[in-house]
Amino acid sequence: MHLTTLLAFAAVSFIGIATPGPTVLLALTNGTRFGVRRALPGMVGAVLSDAVLISAVAVGLGALLAASEFWFSALKWVGAAYLAFLGIMMLRSKGTIDGTLQASANQPRGTAFAIGMKSFMVAVTNPKGYLFFSAFLPQFIDPAAPQMQQYMILGAIFAALDFAIMFGYAAFGSQAVRVLKSEGAKWLERACGGALLALAGSLALYRRAVN
Repeated sequence: MHLTTLLAFAAVSFIGIATPGPTVLLALTNGTRFGVRRALPGMVGAVLSDAVLISAVAVGLGALLAASEFWFSALKWVGAAYLAFLGIMMLRSKGTIDGTLQASANQPRGTAFAIGMKSFMVAVTNPKGYLFFSAFLPQFIDPAAPQMQQYMILGAIFAALDFAIMFGYAAFGSQAVRVLKSEGAKWLERACGGALLALAGSLALYRRAVN
């Protein structure tokens, strides 16, 4: 693959990832609630979801969702419901810093596995991700060269950018909470919850393109 192709892919990917979406909002919220170190499993979960999505597109799952109304709708409603659930939980959060940190140490929802699974599930149950990669990745693939190796390279670049950007959002959240204190933390988390509910609504209204 040419360097110019990789740089163009990285630039477009950076813009797409940096635009706040579900996993980025979760990184921000995790940084606010738990700090950067404890937010790391969420970033790992999102990176693993990148690998799943890109692998699925490489073997044709994205094309299947584009062609099948049933499977597209099934995945869409699961993803929308899960986003709505997370959004409601954030809206109901008391948002107190000390209380949140103490609760996270004692409750399963604060474990590294639970934090990672939230980000992973948000991404892999979103059919828009599969359709996005199905439309986006082939533009940077040379059909005359081995394609699986190219998908792996592009996937590694995308995952590295995704991790770095989420780390930045988590770091911003962890610093912002020190300035905002407890009341500000509550409203920041509720704002993220409202954004997740809005994303759930947009996903529920999203329609598969029909050729």
